[in-house]
Amino acid sequence: MDRRSLLGAAAALGASATLPGTVLAQAQRAICYNCPPEWADWGGMLKLVNQRLGIAVPPDNKNSGQALAALIAEKANPVADVTYLGGQVGPQARAAEVLTPYRPQRWNDVPAGLKDPDGFWTTIHSGTLGLFVNTAALRGKPVPRAWKDLLKPEYKGLVGYLNPASAAVGQVGVIAVNLALGGSYDALDPGIGFFKQLQANQPIVPTQTAYARVLSGEIPILLDYDFNAYRGRYTDKAPVEFVIPQEGTQQLPYVMGLVARGPNPEQGRKLLDFVLSDEGQRHWANAFLRPVFPAAMSDEVRGRFLPDAEYARARPLDVFKLAAAARTIGERYQKDVG
Repeated sequence: MDRRSLLGAAAALGASATLPGTVLAQAQRAICYNCPPEWADWGGMLKLVNQRLGIAVPPDNKNSGQALAALIAEKANPVADVTYLGGQVGPQARAAEVLTPYRPQRWNDVPAGLKDPDGFWTTIHSGTLGLFVNTAALRGKPVPRAWKDLLKPEYKGLVGYLNPASAAVGQVGVIAVNLALGGSYDALDPGIGFFKQLQANQPIVPTQTAYARVLSGEIPILLDYDFNAYRGRYTDKAPVEFVIPQEGTQQLPYVMGLVARGPNPEQGRKLLDFVLSDEGQRHWANAFLRPVFPAAMSDEVRGRFLPDAEYARARPLDVFKLAAAARTIGERYQKDVG
């Protein structure tokens, strides 16, 4: 093992590179950036990877923007082997030259619009953005049914969204509202204007996934994905529901890629193969994500989603257009809203 790989493992483990056990751990380890255990049931997936592949993958609580920033900062001496990103961040990561091409098993079966044509990133699942609502925490207030409902004074202090300056889901929130209110990927005034108005209601704006804070009632209404709401309702038995706003919303694919010059490329490739395997795709479906291969979703799981008539208001995001707009979204948010 070369010195760079050893130091990368030691950094990830928080241990000295001189410890004999570090070498053994490195051989059985892969580092995945932005794989938080409380998001999209990455906790369950990482356990499954360990059981099936014998590869230990520590959880990582970065969001997509933080993951990309770390990959760029570590470009000369990478620590991560793979990364998981909101769809629009995949093209940004390729442009930053922090990914290397790898076509996982079943790559040819992934629809063309859901993968980089040269194999730098591949969609593994997707989610629909809407309102993740703790109905008990509303204390008798009606469940909001539209984006514009969130501007009503009765929801003061009750609404949260992840920071659009760094989190992929935050950027999707801005563009989803923007498109629903008549904007475009190039014309952001409706969405930015909405979030500026929302400040009067003193929203809660975390940087990291806030799943537990919704379940506890600390954030009664969160702009978030359907898979988190269904998990809260059916797995954690919380008094929550998912709302697709009346004005419409967007569906975002989530992607993974192999880090360029990562210390454990073999383990990284195995992980990418597994998340697209039949078993990996069933895991995502059972966690209420839309797997990239729809056949992986059972009728039982599909029956727990809102009716198709509700999902008719959700449209697929153009990840390439959103990637081009992402920097402007962050800058406009910080300048006009932040």
